[in-house]
Formats: sequence, structure tokens, C-alpha cells
Amino acid sequence: MQTYKLIQQAITAVSKGICRARVTGLEHFPVEGPVIVASNHLAFLDSVIISALMPRRVAFFAKAEYVNSPGFKGKAMKKIFEAIDIIPVNRSDRSESVKALDQAVEVLNEDRVFGIYPEGTRSLDGYLYKGKIGVAWLAHMTGAPVVPIGLIGTEKLQKQGSNMVYPHRFTVRVGEPMYFEKTGAKMTGKQRRETTDQIMTAIAHLSGQAQKNEYNISPSAARDGGDS
Repeated sequence: MQTYKLIQQAITAVSKGICRARVTGLEHFPVEGPVIVASNHLAFLDSVIISALMPRRVAFFAKAEYVNSPGFKGKAMKKIFEAIDIIPVNRSDRSESVKALDQAVEVLNEDRVFGIYPEGTRSLDGYLYKGKIGVAWLAHMTGAPVVPIGLIGTEKLQKQGSNMVYPHRFTVRVGEPMYFEKTGAKMTGKQRRETTDQIMTAIAHLSGQAQKNEYNISPSAARDGGDS
């Protein structure tokens, strides 16, 4: 916990001091109980930024390859991820992805905060892509409110393919909590789709992004010209 606080304070200081980050709507964030944070995704640093600037600790998933790198880099990333509640997941393995959602339910059942990017991966062209239904599954399974977040300008902090971070002003807009019926496993596919679409509309309103009615593909798949 102490390590997390130190990292949070350092990131907050850099964000607000050097990057002049603007955060609005924090008064909407529930002070207790389970919360699902649903955000657009523009940069690798988004999870770190949200975790640091929200009033409560936020757990996120991230690609396992970040901590599986050989040598010092992999070990350092693993330590950082553990300190700020970022859980590595092998997204190429469907069974691992299903287990990951079960882990998310555990987080929420402990009255904690879990963060998710419904698009599934970063947007490379600035559009907000169609949301995957995992966020709705969590909302209906647990009854936790969904807090939509719109990130603006975080993609300018780190250029594609670069490890360098460049100071740049960005904005984090927090929306009002959205409440959905707790159905447990009885939720329908139509219900999940409609709930997800409502959440994506709220995110688009906050981020100002135009929406695309198609799923995004991962940056690595986009580079290779293949599917995710």
C-alpha cells in the first residue's frame, strides 16, 4: 500500500505539475462499494493515469507480455504492476480471458474498483470503437455501478512505438455513475449489447470522440495487417 501511495503521488505530481492535467467530475465517483470504471483507451499510460488520479485505487488488466519480458525490464514491470493493481492477462488465450473476468468479479465482490476498456485495445486513429460486452457482463453479474471516463490527449504523451514520454496537457473527464439491473447469470445477450452501447455512448459524450460501429484491432495486429 505504501508503494502504491508513493507511485500515485509521484504520477499525480507529474501529471498536474508538468502535464497540467485537467480532471473534472471527481464528485461523481462513489466513495464506497464496488465500482466499474469504463474508459476509452488512447495510450499505454492510460491505466497508470486513471489509477493515480482517481480518488480510489483502481485495478486494471494488462497484456501479460509486459511482465514476461526477459531480464530487468520484465522484473521491473512486474513490480510496478503489482504495486498499482495491474493484473497481467494472456489475451491470446480465450480461457485466460474468461478467468480474467472471474478475477474482476472477485475484485468487485470485495467492494473495490475495477477498470476496463470496453474497446479492448487502444484506438490508433482517434475513433471510439464498438464496445465488447465484458463490461456489461460485469455490471449485470455484480450490480456494481459503471463510472464512464473520457480521456482526451493522453495519446500525445507517448508516440506509437516509442518508450519515451513527452509532457503534454491532457484531460480526464469523469461521468455520473450508471446503474444496471443485477441479473447474475440470467442476463441475455440483447441485454449485454444494449448495456454496452449505453456505456459507450456515455464515454463518447465525455471524450468527444466520433464512434465507429465496428470492433477495434490491437496495435500489433494493425501493424501486421491481420486480425486480433
